[in-house]
Amino acid sequence: MSPTTEHENFRGVFTPVTEEVTAFDLPVTGRIPAELNGRYLRNGPNPMSLDDPKLHVFLGDGMVHGVRLRDGRAEWYRNRWVRSARVAERLGEPWPGGPVHDGMDFPANTHVIEHAGRTLALVEAGPRPYELTYELDTIGPCDFGGTLPGGYVAHSKLDPRTGELHAIAYYWGWDHLQYVRIDKAGLVTRTVNIPVEGSPMVHDCALTERYVVVYDLPITFDMELAARGVGLPYSWNERHRARVGLLPREGGAADVRWFDLDPCWVFHTLNAYDDGDRVVVDAVVYPRVFGGGRLEGGLPTLDRWTIDVPAGKVTTSRLDDRAQEFPRVDERYVSLPYRYGYAVCVGDLNERFAVGGPDLNDLDDDAFGNALIKHDLRIGSKQTRNLRRDAYAGEPVFVPAEGAAAEDDGYVLAYVNNPDRGAADLMILSAQDFTGEPVAVVHLPARIPLGFHGSWAPDTR
Repeated sequence: MSPTTEHENFRGVFTPVTEEVTAFDLPVTGRIPAELNGRYLRNGPNPMSLDDPKLHVFLGDGMVHGVRLRDGRAEWYRNRWVRSARVAERLGEPWPGGPVHDGMDFPANTHVIEHAGRTLALVEAGPRPYELTYELDTIGPCDFGGTLPGGYVAHSKLDPRTGELHAIAYYWGWDHLQYVRIDKAGLVTRTVNIPVEGSPMVHDCALTERYVVVYDLPITFDMELAARGVGLPYSWNERHRARVGLLPREGGAADVRWFDLDPCWVFHTLNAYDDGDRVVVDAVVYPRVFGGGRLEGGLPTLDRWTIDVPAGKVTTSRLDDRAQEFPRVDERYVSLPYRYGYAVCVGDLNERFAVGGPDLNDLDDDAFGNALIKHDLRIGSKQTRNLRRDAYAGEPVFVPAEGAAAEDDGYVLAYVNNPDRGAADLMILSAQDFTGEPVAVVHLPARIPLGFHGSWAPDTR
């Protein structure tokens, strides 16, 4: 693959990097807090070949980027492709092998987390996670010690009280969604098959103390697109009702309560929690997306669904109408009432596109990630940290300070493009001084294309 190769979906901020890099003792501006001991990890699509002109951005080979911080130093940066059989063959390496699901071997490209001592690259729609070493080399597909019956997901929710992972998996060949619970030892302890029609796509879920929140929204498997091999084989389905379900934590499929919604789509949940007889779900909501397998549709806003369980209805309110994505919360508050959330502003899109919805494939470099947002949901305010128009910041991840008492006592970490160097920086902000000078900026030796999700993986060794 040539670095100058033009591609409809992998250009500008999405242009892949072409080599793996390892660098030590990274230069830093400012001072890294000594309490930040661990790895900041992020995953995203980085295809090894651009020979297919219709390759969808969601289908690029996964590449994980990581920075290790310890004792106030940035010890290393690494980027590594996830070695599926196809990627290993292209690199001239033996495939490590492992338990794939239904022949779905895919170099996971969507998220990277740490759980029960495993570093896991995640993707949705059928494939299993890939386990990585601490240094991000590939171990192989993971089925959690033989306990995972099918595929897994891009997004799981960690219960901060029990240490369990909760998730909703889907696969085009199923007539159901599958709730999967993994204990703190890394073994699947519970699954529930939830019948649905139309093989819907389910990118995320939500968790409260009482419920797992299930999305069943109008993007479904599209056999015509699959047969044509054009883009992603999922599209907006006008005939598929939009609804949200509440699965009691210890309930079965028959216990799911469904609540109708106006047609919409959710990629990502900010958080959810119980409020008496009600359930509150905060999410980034699109009025429509995925026309003809492309990322076209209206702009996303941060909305709140208040589900009145006894009355059987949902009330929607707008928390913020500014276009944004990749919402994150202090993970100590997942499933609990909370105050603060963080997101990436998706540029000045409201000024760039006419009413009726943009084609999200055609966004230029200044439209992505030119600001980070901190939401104070208690008082209904937000702070915006503006960046250079060509900065394209990645997902902001909150890390609590050692001994933190206040919910926002900690740091926000994000990869940010530095156009002056043609490379990326790891920016570390004080969450309580969100618009002030960064606490530290770690200068990385390579560019990081715009990607998807990541995590802070604290050291336990």
